Amino acid sequence: MADRRLGHKKGCIMGKTLSIIKPDGVARQLTGEIIARLEKNDLKIIAMKMIHMNLAQAEGFYSVHKERPFFKSLTEFMSSGPAVVMVLTGENAIVRYRELMGATNYKEAKEGTIRKDFATDIEKNVVHGSDAVETANFEINYFFNSFEIVA
Repeated sequence: MADRRLGHKKGCIMGKTLSIIKPDGVARQLTGEIIARLEKNDLKIIAMKMIHMNLAQAEGFYSVHKERPFFKSLTEFMSSGPAVVMVLTGENAIVRYRELMGATNYKEAKEGTIRKDFATDIEKNVVHGSDAVETANFEINYFFNSFEIVA
């Protein structure tokens, strides 16, 4: 039985997810450390680039949160500086990357997770990752075309 929300089904399957090292992570020069953690956890980078979203691009990316009270501050933050976007692949990639990231609220994140180790507040929590297969497809296609993703 498939669990499409979490991106896996019984047995092991390869999956893809989007990862963003947010402007706070890039500004604090954590990119190399985060990439090393991805690779140590068998998540393979198949596309990567540095971007600097403008406000309209950030609003488009986070449009699902348009009615939420944090939308304005989130999109302003995400357009405040460079970010690194990556497509990751690996066995159950969505679930495994979300576990590696830790809880959105870094105070609730498990020891050893990226957010527990590096986040400074709930918004400046260093990384973003897709939460479902459908979300991953939208997010990957938002930043990458098929020629930029290595099969």
